[in-house]
Amino acid sequence: MQHAGGARPRSSLGRVLDDLGATLLDLAHGDPEHAGELGGVVIHDPLDRPVLPSRALVLGVGVETADQVVELLGELHRQGAVGLVVRAPVPLTDDVRRAADEAGVALLGLSRGAPWGHLAEMLRSVLAEGDVGTAEPESLGGLPSGDLFAVANAIAALLDAPVTIEDRSARVLAFSGRQDEADPSRVETILGRQVPERYFRILTDRGVFRDLHRSEQPVFIEPVDAEHEGFSKPRVAIAVRAGDEVLGSIWAAVPGPLSDERTEALRDSAKLVALHLLRVRAGADVQRRVRADLLSSALEGGPGAHEALERLGLSGQRLLVLGIALDERDLAVADPDAASLVHERRRLSDAFALHLGSVHARSAAAEIGGVTYGLLPLTGPSEQGEARALRIVEDFLDRVGDRLPTLAAVGPVASDLSGLAHGRSAVDRTLRVLREGRTDLRVGRLDELQGEALVLELRDLATSRGDRPSGALARLVDYDRRHRSSLVATLRAWLDAFGDVVTASGTLFVHPNTFRYRLRRVVEVAEVDLDDPDQRFALMLQLRVLRPDTRPDTRPDA
Repeated sequence: MQHAGGARPRSSLGRVLDDLGATLLDLAHGDPEHAGELGGVVIHDPLDRPVLPSRALVLGVGVETADQVVELLGELHRQGAVGLVVRAPVPLTDDVRRAADEAGVALLGLSRGAPWGHLAEMLRSVLAEGDVGTAEPESLGGLPSGDLFAVANAIAALLDAPVTIEDRSARVLAFSGRQDEADPSRVETILGRQVPERYFRILTDRGVFRDLHRSEQPVFIEPVDAEHEGFSKPRVAIAVRAGDEVLGSIWAAVPGPLSDERTEALRDSAKLVALHLLRVRAGADVQRRVRADLLSSALEGGPGAHEALERLGLSGQRLLVLGIALDERDLAVADPDAASLVHERRRLSDAFALHLGSVHARSAAAEIGGVTYGLLPLTGPSEQGEARALRIVEDFLDRVGDRLPTLAAVGPVASDLSGLAHGRSAVDRTLRVLREGRTDLRVGRLDELQGEALVLELRDLATSRGDRPSGALARLVDYDRRHRSSLVATLRAWLDAFGDVVTASGTLFVHPNTFRYRLRRVVEVAEVDLDDPDQRFALMLQLRVLRPDTRPDTRPDA
């Protein structure tokens, strides 16, 4: 990692406390300055303890009692961690202090009301360098390139007001110090890393976002009515633009309208923030492409697979291949725009990478051809690993909810490079079944869906060869077209119901006696023996694979 100006590393605990302290985090015990650079952020799982990267900052989710903290500190000491975050108030007993000192681990407290997932994402934002492809750190406007927290603090100093930098969806990307000078709604926004829904609706109804996106000037926002006392301080906001594109916005909690000088300073700041956001975007794009190339090489299992796994930090391990993709059947109705589809795929990919990284520090995820693949190191027996992988993707789908219609697949355990290629193939085949066959499932494994996958692949083969129904099925199709009848549907219903006439007739909404008559016509027209299992299987296979068209023939000579 590179350092940005000054002696303090950009990714130190001290830097984390500078940017997230007071509002999100508070130092409970220890010295954050001696720790040096952080090696990563990991969420502690007491049921499946992850392998920590060197010098990790660990999020102790569910670690509440002094005994639990002491036990975890001992484990973190053995793995070389430098910091532990637990939910405030931190149980600072003598034993806890002694254990922290012996481990050389700084103890931090997470504010009540702040979600762990948001903290993990915010920490990764703070630790991200934003400098890609340069030997030395770049600067923009005298500030480290892509360092949005430093930018927010600089703007706050210019305006003499606490500041947030937000994206187009009103999600907080960075914030300055002095947030305690703002009102409760600002604190709630930072804790949740999102403008609360009730305030978002009020601002939308008042046309604030419309005015913000249309104007290149700062917009002054009066406080909300007294009944919404959480929003008691005025705001001034300005859109951050790159040409015609709105990248985000800057918000300052102010006592009143800005002076002309500060208005001009805010306009200039918006231009600077645009450069930093574009640098962050460019850096993320490069990193995303590099990671996708490495993951693609690993999954292909070719000559470069071993080196790719080494660069991903995953060589010499048993791995599970996971895959997620947008269910574009649902998206196509709501938003058919291709650019929007690319954006939604990226959102989903980034969210899954964050989720997988919080589960296992050494996992890897990247989007390749519309599918985001994940590699998850396996610990313990294969059966337990696959079951845990299913829980991981199911938990992700639950978190995403209906916002992004998502399908997921879990591949088999891969013990070598050829196993990785097989795992990717299994994931791809499973996702196809979920898209084209099983509409009632959102997550699956090939072991459970192999039959349907084979049918889809036979359908591809038949299509490539131009196969059409022949024999008995062809006679039924021809009869239905000429007579506008439903003998093919009758046969399909009878086969699907294993010969149960009552059930089959119910699916076609006809009387059982009517169905029996039609079934006799099937036998006569098709010249088929339905008591012969081979003939039944052949007809079932043709119906599944060839999907005959029985619409009436409208040709004049039909």
